[in-house]
Amino acid sequence: MTRAWVRELAGWTLAAAVALATAASVASSARAELLFRDGDSLIVAMLSRSVLAGEPFDWALSSVLFLPETALFTALDALLPLDANGLLALSAVVNQLALFGAIRLAAGPVREGRSPIAWSVAAILAFGVIAATETSSSRDALELASLQLTTTYYSATVVAVVLMIGILRRSVDSRARLRLPVIASAALAAVSTLTNPLFAAWAVAPLSLVLLVLGLRTAALRVRFLVLTGALLGGAAIGAVARIPLAAWIANTGAGYAQPSRWRESLSYHGDLVIERLQSPLGLASALVIAALLGLAVLRTVRAASEAERLVAVVAWVTPLIVLVGAVALGTHAARYLQPLVLLPVLALVSSLRTARLSAPLRRTFAAIAAVLLVAVGILGIPRLAAAATVPDPDLDCVTAWIDGSGRIGAGQFWTVRLPKLHLGDPSQLVQVDHRLDAYAWLVNRADFDAGEVTFLLEDAQTVGWDLPDDVDPLRTVECGRYSILDFETTPLPLGPAHS
Repeated sequence: MTRAWVRELAGWTLAAAVALATAASVASSARAELLFRDGDSLIVAMLSRSVLAGEPFDWALSSVLFLPETALFTALDALLPLDANGLLALSAVVNQLALFGAIRLAAGPVREGRSPIAWSVAAILAFGVIAATETSSSRDALELASLQLTTTYYSATVVAVVLMIGILRRSVDSRARLRLPVIASAALAAVSTLTNPLFAAWAVAPLSLVLLVLGLRTAALRVRFLVLTGALLGGAAIGAVARIPLAAWIANTGAGYAQPSRWRESLSYHGDLVIERLQSPLGLASALVIAALLGLAVLRTVRAASEAERLVAVVAWVTPLIVLVGAVALGTHAARYLQPLVLLPVLALVSSLRTARLSAPLRRTFAAIAAVLLVAVGILGIPRLAAAATVPDPDLDCVTAWIDGSGRIGAGQFWTVRLPKLHLGDPSQLVQVDHRLDAYAWLVNRADFDAGEVTFLLEDAQTVGWDLPDDVDPLRTVECGRYSILDFETTPLPLGPAHS
C-alpha cells in the first residue's frame, strides 16, 4: 500500500498542475487586466511594498484589512527576485493551492474505501474549469471563481470559509474530544472576522444555522453541534471587538453598503448579471457545471451515510442560497459578494468520498492517465503564465521613466494613478487625489499627502476632467500613449483637504 505522505504529495502535485493551468488560462485572457493592472487589485502589492520599504504606516483601508493576503505577499516579495507582476502571477497559483489545502481538510482523513485525496483534486479541478470560463476584464461581471486568483478580492476569506467547514467536518467525523476543534474554530473565526467582516455573512451565519438544524435532528450530536456553534459565534465576536483598536486604518466600515430599502434594485442588478453571463457559451457552460454541483450537493444531503458527510453536502448548497438571499435583502450592488455561489458547490465532490467501483488495476490505470494529463497541462501553463506576466507596457514604462527622472511629486485620480504608483521607484512621487486636487484617502498611505503640493498631473481615459483655476495652464504636456502628463513645474498646485 502506498504510504500516506506519498499519496498526499501526489495530490498536492496535481493540485499545483491544475493551479498553474488555471492561472495561465485566466492570465492569458482579458481577465489579465484584473490580475495585473486594475486599480482595486493592486492594494495588497502596494501595502506589501510600503511595509518592506519601512514607510510611515498611515494607510486608509476599506472594511477589509487584507492581513493574511499582505503577510503572504510580503513574504513572497522578500524571498523571491520577482517584480510586481511576477508576484501577482505567483499569488494566483498560491491562492489556489491554499484553497486546495482547505478543501483537503474538508474532505477528511484517508480511510478504507474512501478516496479523499482524489476527490479533493477533482474539486480543485472543478474550480479550475469554472475559473477558466471567465475571460472578461470587468471587475463587476458575474465571473467569481477567478477572483480567487487575485490578492484583493477576499481570497483569504474564501480559504477561511472552507477551512472552517473542514474543521467542523473533522470534529463531527472523529467524535474525539472537542477542545482542539473549539479552539481552532474560534481562533479562525476571530482572525477572519478581524481581517474581513464579510466572513460573518459567508461563514458565521450560514454555518451556525446549519449546525443548529443538524443538532435538532441528531440528538447524539446535539451538544457537539451547539458547542461548535458557540465557538464560531464567540470567535466572530472576538474578531469584531479586535477591529476597534484598528479603527484609524478603516476608512469605511462597510455599514453603508447595506441598503435594505434598495432590495428591488439589487434583485434587478443581479438578475441582469445572470442574464449577461448566460449569453456567452462559456458562461452557460460554467452555469451548467455549477448547477450540476448544486444538484449533487442536494442529492448527497439526502443520501449521506453520516452527519459529517451531510454537513459538508448541506453547506455546499445552503450557504450559496443564504448568501444570495442576504445580498439581495441588504440591497448590495457588488457581484464579488456572491463568491460562495461558485466556490462552495465544489465541496459537493468531497462530501461523500467513496472509492469508485472499479477494479484496482482499472482504477490505477485511470488515475495514472489523468495524472499525466494534468501534469502535462500544468507544465504547459508555466510559459503561458510567464508570458502574461511579462507583456510589455510601453505606455506605463514611459510614465514611470519620466516620473523617476523628474525627481518631483505629482498627482492622479484613483483609477489612473494606482498602476504607475505601484511600479515607480518611489511610489510617494504620485499622490492620489480627486478631480479638485483634494487628497483622496482610499486604499492608500495617507503619509503621501504630506507633500502639500504637486507639480504635474497624470491622466488617462478614466480621469474625470480637472477642476483647476482658470489662470493655471500646464507648461507642457508629455504624451505617453494612453497616459498624458500635464507638467506644472513653474506653478505648483496645492493639495486640498483629505477625504475618503
